[in-house]
Amino acid sequence: MKPFPRAEISRQALKNNLARLHELAPSSKVMAVVKANGYGHGLLNVAQCLDNADGFGLARLEEALALRAGGVNAKLLLLEGFFRPADLATLVEHDIETVVHHESQIEMLEQAELTKPVTVWMKVDSGMHRLGFVPDEFHAVYQRLLACKNIAKPINLMTHFACADEPDNNYTATQLATFEQLTQGLPGERTLANSAGALFWQQSQANWIRPGIALYGVSPVVGDLGTKHGLIPAMELVSQLIAIREHKAGQPVGYGSHWVADNNTKLGVVAIGYGDGYPRNAPLGTPVLINGRLAPIVGRVSMDMLTVDLGADAADKVGDKAVLWGKDLPVEEVAEHIGTIAYELVTKLTPRVAVCLD
Repeated sequence: MKPFPRAEISRQALKNNLARLHELAPSSKVMAVVKANGYGHGLLNVAQCLDNADGFGLARLEEALALRAGGVNAKLLLLEGFFRPADLATLVEHDIETVVHHESQIEMLEQAELTKPVTVWMKVDSGMHRLGFVPDEFHAVYQRLLACKNIAKPINLMTHFACADEPDNNYTATQLATFEQLTQGLPGERTLANSAGALFWQQSQANWIRPGIALYGVSPVVGDLGTKHGLIPAMELVSQLIAIREHKAGQPVGYGSHWVADNNTKLGVVAIGYGDGYPRNAPLGTPVLINGRLAPIVGRVSMDMLTVDLGADAADKVGDKAVLWGKDLPVEEVAEHIGTIAYELVTKLTPRVAVCLD
């Protein structure tokens, strides 16, 4: 018997989404971003399923080592770079590439004794103002990287967009212009486009795109759906009804008596809560799909369960499946109800949720 709650992951959806991104950026290679446990879909599961991706983007060295231990031999890139001098020997040993975005990393590279050079991607701060070298220091830093014996040549170049998920915001065009002006004529490969860049800013696609959320069938734009762009949701988060109760008008339910019924009804208790990563702050009315219809959450989400209003005439039974999000209840819509973004919902699932690859 399959466990509850569980995240059912569709191999076919993942493969479809990678193929769709190749269609959208036919001249670019795809660096599939699988950080944060494959956006909650299972790090190794996703990487093995997407074995025709051109490479994989990770946030942390531990994620890259888990892929190597799992037999993944593709290009791996640390998007946050390395943090300690000892990491450099590990990068060399396991053939892992790294972003360089700060002077402290350059110093570590200059002082290291390595058996071979490391492939680096110099990050330009074109306007995100989080990581990267600002335009005024770009050329001096670039020359310093060129002079470092521990860095493979040519040096690759990258940046990250702040507002690409706002297709009408011209700030992305400004960032593009800044990056192109700084890097014009330089050798090496380039990557600029995240999911939003790949979908909405064709001019940013360059040698590599770095899709994350789009790989999983989700749109990066609030109010939009991945399905509008030919993407298929790869995750269905499911649990089950563990109790059905007759509930009288005027009676509350849950901690703090947060909700009181206006009419006689039936309540269903679903085995999932914030201990599984479902947000405690999900407001009244957040939908759950049960037997083909949407049932609103009533009362507060607790650690292990939540309660939905099934309606007075409900014929649902204990054991019936409850879908928290999936193909027929897009995670983008659930995120809007809760007041967050789909990224957070899929990545915050806890180890209590079984990840099942279908």
